[in-house]
Amino acid sequence: MSLSPDRLERFARHIVLPEIGGAGQAALAKAHVVLVGIGGIGSPALQYLAAAGVGKLTLIDDDRVDTSNLQRQTLFAEADVGALKVERAEAWLGRFDAALAVQAVAMRVTSDNAPALVSGASVVLDGCDNFATRLAVSDACVAAGVPLVSAAVGRFQGQVAAFAGHLPGQSCYRCFVGDAFDAEDCDTCADEGMLGAMAGWTASLGAMQAMRVILQGVSTLGDPQWGMLHVLDGLAPSLRTMRIAKDPNCRACSGG
Repeated sequence: MSLSPDRLERFARHIVLPEIGGAGQAALAKAHVVLVGIGGIGSPALQYLAAAGVGKLTLIDDDRVDTSNLQRQTLFAEADVGALKVERAEAWLGRFDAALAVQAVAMRVTSDNAPALVSGASVVLDGCDNFATRLAVSDACVAAGVPLVSAAVGRFQGQVAAFAGHLPGQSCYRCFVGDAFDAEDCDTCADEGMLGAMAGWTASLGAMQAMRVILQGVSTLGDPQWGMLHVLDGLAPSLRTMRIAKDPNCRACSGG
């Protein structure tokens, strides 16, 4: 895939990086990223993925913009309050880069519809706000052979990891959290609070990890770091990394 002169100019700062180069930028242009949740994670993450030239973005969220979102969801403004997040995100992307293909899906992800929603994606970036949805997305990704980047944030901490449970020896998100979290009840940022900038830090790392997945085998940045959980501490600040082992009894990726 060749890039037009205007696209070459737009992404020149990427292309001059040896770790990305022209081949890497072309791979980004051909990629399809599915974003689950256009909130604290998905909002800034899609801005950076669009700025990176990811050719197709599917946006999934059934929520509407609330005034309380504006503290951390940088995509939205006061005029967007009450509108569907995916519709306002689609409109923003149209203004930002008309060359990108965008699909807005105003739908809540369930175990029933998740397989169709992740099908054909280069990578799924999940930034939703409950474990039931995260596990439904993870299970669908394993079944479809689609890589998953999971990103979560709360208070002063973020977590980001790339999973490839469909590959031999690699863990999935269910290996990380187990089966106890299939219920939809969980703590929310409304209850616990959140530093707005933590969402941006976590989302940026999530976007970078998605790019690493896309660039695997294409450029030297393409190291997905499968199963490595990066924990961001906004109070220290610091970042530490731990490996998530494959659960031999996992019912999603090990047939347990």
